[in-house]
Amino acid sequence: MPRIHRSISIQAPVSRVFDYLADPRNHTEWLPSLLETSDIIGSGKGQRHKWKYKMVGVPLSGQSTVVEFVPNERQVIDSRGPSDSTWTFELASEGNTTTLDLTIDYTIPLPVLGKLAEKLVLKRNEREIDLAMENIRERMET
Repeated sequence: MPRIHRSISIQAPVSRVFDYLADPRNHTEWLPSLLETSDIIGSGKGQRHKWKYKMVGVPLSGQSTVVEFVPNERQVIDSRGPSDSTWTFELASEGNTTTLDLTIDYTIPLPVLGKLAEKLVLKRNEREIDLAMENIRERMET
């Protein structure tokens, strides 16, 4: 199972960053290939929502559930669909600076994309998460 891990420092209070990331309605702002989130139910642990995503041009859809939720510290989201994934957001605060660590464990939907596309998908997903982290920082620092 591929894994992506990124860390970034953000000049914003941890509560602001955490609240932004905890709201699925914001996810399309920072995650480039996420097309839509819908049917949001609940908040905190147990929150669910549906999503539509494009992986190297192939449309995918599924549902995410928040399985861990520690305000201003940690959120873990379990996503199920053609590409299953676990997104772990860990935040730490030092003054007005927040360190965000994001770890994503995911599967590549090989029946959909084909074995030859696996290396392309791995590289593209890494670039996408680099951009996503910058998008989060930009939105939180402005």
